[in-house]
Amino acid sequence: MYQLLSGLTVVEASSFVASPTAGLYLAQMGAEVIRIDQAGGGPDFSRWPQAPGGASLYWENLNRAKKSVALDLTQREGRELMQRLCASTGQLITNFPAEGFLAHDRLVALRPDLVTVRVMGQANGGPALDYTVNSAVGIPGMTGPAELGDAPVNHVLPAWDLLTGAYAAFALLAAVQHRAATGAGQEVRIPLADVAIGTVANLGMLAEAMQAGHDRPRLGNSVYGAFGRDFVTRDGKRLMLMAITPRQWSGLVEVLGIAAEIAAIEAARGVSFETDEGLRFAHRDALFPLVEARVGEWDYAALETALDARGCCFGGYSTLTEAARDPVLVTQNPMFGRTDNPSGLDYPAPGPFASLPGQPRAAPRAAPRLGEHTRDMLSRLLQLSDAEIGDLADRGIVALG
Repeated sequence: MYQLLSGLTVVEASSFVASPTAGLYLAQMGAEVIRIDQAGGGPDFSRWPQAPGGASLYWENLNRAKKSVALDLTQREGRELMQRLCASTGQLITNFPAEGFLAHDRLVALRPDLVTVRVMGQANGGPALDYTVNSAVGIPGMTGPAELGDAPVNHVLPAWDLLTGAYAAFALLAAVQHRAATGAGQEVRIPLADVAIGTVANLGMLAEAMQAGHDRPRLGNSVYGAFGRDFVTRDGKRLMLMAITPRQWSGLVEVLGIAAEIAAIEAARGVSFETDEGLRFAHRDALFPLVEARVGEWDYAALETALDARGCCFGGYSTLTEAARDPVLVTQNPMFGRTDNPSGLDYPAPGPFASLPGQPRAAPRAAPRLGEHTRDMLSRLLQLSDAEIGDLADRGIVALG
């Protein structure tokens, strides 16, 4: 793994997507991330998708490169061990409730300069999930074709969870940097709902709706404010074709041989599409049919070659099964490698998304077995003896994996 965060140890007490994603990204950059779970597995330990034997592929992949400690958190001694582990490292990422045994004000009694990053549902402490905040901020009403009317379309990708996880990792590093400068720890709270509505606002969508007084209409697969839509080639292949920059637009016009037709549309409407992506969107009623007809005259392979040669922006549509066989995306992508997976399955596993020039690409690391590092962490961080750890295991306070 990369060692950019070597020397940083973080306790992660979490489940589901956002908080584990934060721990994953930190671990992939070299931090020692200690995932603490309920002995026997927490609420996401068996979450779908599952391997044929029942092991969670979801848990296996969100916990790569981490260390695993399993404690019985239903017992007071188990909760106290978790508190002591948090204090020993000085860093905690969690989505546990703000009130409870992992409350920041309780933990700072053990470690005054503790940094806690708490992923929450709503800022007021109320529950929320990716799909509930997505529905609340109005995205499902903008998704899908206009023919659906008022019926919402939920997304499949948990985008708000993933953004929240990445933001939580960033927030932890910011708080650690602040502590290095001032000596002061703190709790940073990151509500999922605030990430969602804040991101929508950052994109100008909230201001747009408030200024216009109505919601953005559904556009199907068309890209709002730019030239972009899916088109079908003569041999039945579908591709997403974009033209945001002047170079992409001029390349598209040249490849499709539509310069004369575009000039005629510009003259008739008194506009120029060369530099203004918004105008290409506003006049899509004329542009889309023209491009659709010309794309339909090409076979996909020939069109792909021509678009590539002119630096155009496009992407063919594939299923995830097809993507798994794609040499650029997976089979020859140095980001992927093989690991010893707890599920026993053999499949390409991703390492860090980033590459560092001058350094070998960091290889992926396996997820731990549940409780695999319990003994080591209790010994190294809490200085418990083998006899003490054995007694805790005998009494069911810890699980040794």
